[in-house]
Amino acid sequence: MAGVKQPSDKSHFLLPDLGEGLVEAELISWKVKAGDTVKESQTLAEMQTDKALVEVPSPWAGTVTEITGKPGDIIKVGAVLVRYGAAKAAPAPAPVAAAAASSNGNACMSSQIASGAPAAEGDQGTVVGTMSGTLTVSDRFARRAPEAAVAVRDGKAMATPAVRGLAKKFGVDIQKVPGSGRGGRVTASDVASFAEGGVATMVEPSAAGVAGFAPRAATIAPGSVYIDQNDVAQRVPFRGVRRKIAEALSRSVQTAVHFTVVDEADVTALEAKRREYSKVVGEKLSMLPFIMTAICRGLKKHPSLNAVVDDAKGEIILKSAVNLGCAVDTDAGLMVPVIRNAGALAPVQMSQSVKTLAAKCKDRTIAREDSLGGTFTISNVGSYGGMFATPVINYPEVAILAAGRAKERVCVKDGKFYAGLVLPLSLSCDHRVVDGAEGARFLNTVVKLLEDPDALLS
Repeated sequence: MAGVKQPSDKSHFLLPDLGEGLVEAELISWKVKAGDTVKESQTLAEMQTDKALVEVPSPWAGTVTEITGKPGDIIKVGAVLVRYGAAKAAPAPAPVAAAAASSNGNACMSSQIASGAPAAEGDQGTVVGTMSGTLTVSDRFARRAPEAAVAVRDGKAMATPAVRGLAKKFGVDIQKVPGSGRGGRVTASDVASFAEGGVATMVEPSAAGVAGFAPRAATIAPGSVYIDQNDVAQRVPFRGVRRKIAEALSRSVQTAVHFTVVDEADVTALEAKRREYSKVVGEKLSMLPFIMTAICRGLKKHPSLNAVVDDAKGEIILKSAVNLGCAVDTDAGLMVPVIRNAGALAPVQMSQSVKTLAAKCKDRTIAREDSLGGTFTISNVGSYGGMFATPVINYPEVAILAAGRAKERVCVKDGKFYAGLVLPLSLSCDHRVVDGAEGARFLNTVVKLLEDPDALLS
């Protein structure tokens, strides 16, 4: 990102920060090609960020002369995405007119570009407009000159941990970086622009004094693992959501120390209550919102599971609100939207939230922020016929619960047999944070709530 040297005789569109703390995005598809004339806000490309598909619009009208990258490439925030060319320059103005134009800053920039002269040092903005008119700099995507970015805040800079880590990596004092995000938040592109101005130098992470303890992923060298190249039916590259899933799961299993505990809940009485609720609300409710309600109640009693790990700082962060992630299976792959403050919702409200977010996941309109900030995740493997599982933690969370398919079974209570409905449950926890006994206690609390619907819904 830092040190991108841009030619002064072309207009550029730099990939902006498509979400808080984003440092890169995968190019999925181009919607334009070199030579196309585009309108302002016309879609240039589709980019994959974490688990959201984002359309990148053109910030201005013009003619595309070059597109950089091909589908599957990872583009860094602040890198050139599209280059624009202007229409043929108008005939050179008369000396008097040229002299008048040179007295105007914008017209001066226009004459520099029309003649191919280099732009002034520090003039890193993106040029917008036509050659015959006044050229202005897009405020939204302009690169700041170094001297404009030296003010120090009175309070603490607003930025995500990822952005703070990026600032530390580039040796940038984040207090001096002007924030262009919502409410003055410092974004990754702000840090990159500030670093590019020459006010900081790259430092190694070890020199930055990072207090983390997460292990690094091992790099697999080409040819180090034998792969039989015969009888290949298809080669499917890791792209889009599948790439993000692979990255997230790899990071989780390489960082969190997984253990899994399983149990069963007799949900015979809860099934009767679920049917009653469905009749009252006039729509079929699944067992899922009731399980989610039990999870939220259980996390209040066992707060150590409602937490995230900041490995960069070596801290366990306990959360006061339950932001419940719910795994959704889509054609593009697994997505995990987050229901904010789920503990305050009734089962019917929970069901509506799940349906709304699941629909957005499946049509790829889910916002990136709707997949961030989770404190605990549930995976409903039972909807596809599974029973027990060993779910992988949605890192940096510390626990995930997989609900299997409830099945009729002969049960015994007080020495009597009866036909009951039994729900299998599998809980995976990060053993660095959650002891095995505490994980079992939490799961036992959830089971008891599911087996006593009056207590669950009171």
